[in-house]
Amino acid sequence: MKQAQQNSPWTWIPTLYFGQALPYVVVMLLSVVMYKNTGVSNTDIALYTSWLYLPWVIKPLWSPFVELFRTKRLWIVALQLLIGASLALVALTLPLPNYFQISLAVLWLMAFSSATHDIAADGFYMLGLEEHQQAAFIGVRSTFYRLAMIAGQGGLVYLAGSLAKSTGDVRLAWSVVFFLLAGLFVGLALFHHVMLPKPAADVPAARSGELLQEFVATFRAFFKRDGIAVILGFLLLFRLGEAQLLKLAVPFLLDPADKGGLGLSTEQVGLVYGTIGIIALTLGGLLGGYTISRFGLKRCLWPMVLAVHVPDLVFVYLATALPSNIYLIAVGIAAEQFGYGFGFASYMLYMIMVADGPHKTAHYAICTGFMALGMMLPGMVSGWIQQQLGYQHFFIYVCIATIPAFVMAAKVSIDPHFGKK
Repeated sequence: MKQAQQNSPWTWIPTLYFGQALPYVVVMLLSVVMYKNTGVSNTDIALYTSWLYLPWVIKPLWSPFVELFRTKRLWIVALQLLIGASLALVALTLPLPNYFQISLAVLWLMAFSSATHDIAADGFYMLGLEEHQQAAFIGVRSTFYRLAMIAGQGGLVYLAGSLAKSTGDVRLAWSVVFFLLAGLFVGLALFHHVMLPKPAADVPAARSGELLQEFVATFRAFFKRDGIAVILGFLLLFRLGEAQLLKLAVPFLLDPADKGGLGLSTEQVGLVYGTIGIIALTLGGLLGGYTISRFGLKRCLWPMVLAVHVPDLVFVYLATALPSNIYLIAVGIAAEQFGYGFGFASYMLYMIMVADGPHKTAHYAICTGFMALGMMLPGMVSGWIQQQLGYQHFFIYVCIATIPAFVMAAKVSIDPHFGKK
């Protein structure tokens, strides 16, 4: 295969962001289903899997090193191999008696590798595309990110449920799933070694002083931006409600009616939430990226903030009515996920706008670190809150928790032309 700098973005963006999403899906979503299947409580699931978010929160601390040493391309390939090895290790730990503690430790290693991979991949995206291409392809990268979610929490959850039924061994079923993922990541690393382009801009950042000075200067430049308090408030609070809903959506679907849940099987959750829901999320993301590229981020912000948060009311309805009709449940989940996908495009473009400048790789990593913090902290307590309130009142509380996002959206400053083709 010929390697060239002029490779079309279509030859690498789909696989790059499919590969970026899978470890996140494994750590934050697939692990929730796995631990629920093996009898771990909602409180422990929400608490311990939320701690796994920490590498994405603190990744800005080492983002300057990714920018200063070697190329983003090399980082991507090497880290995909390391993620593959971590996935294989998870598979090997599941048959052990103390699998919960050991698998969490390995998932931590995977999370650090994945967070570092995100730094390199997002930096590569910004270095390899012009600004108008970044806006146009935000929907494409989101689409393949979401397709990875379909493959993960849809196809793989369904596969795990089927294998568990046929073998009678839940842990064996999940071991097979993780071995398959490990093989996939080795294949992705080999593919990207051949197919990723080599942009002229993908070089280690120039140093004007000592390494420590460069490290400090990178952070200082970010936090000296005009309106930094509003920027950080928006990044932290935009997903305050969603961060809590996300942790309890799958347990709600799996729990029986006497516990306030819908009582779906693992296979049904894989189909309804992990496949139909993610397809809707993907379509929303594609439409969101196209809409911003046509009208600009500033004009689209408010409609997109509404699109993210208003559909949370779907879960209030589901927890109140407790419908047994799988088609009705699927329609509700699809509506909520479509709105979220459409609106989340604005959040992604906002981070790209904030990060633009000479340290865009590190600054984008700082933005996503604050995004992760805004997901991690609320997620940690969401399981305890749900157990105190019950599912119905918990989802009402989630809707109330979206109010700060609207407050911050009213305060942010956006270039009227940013994102337009």
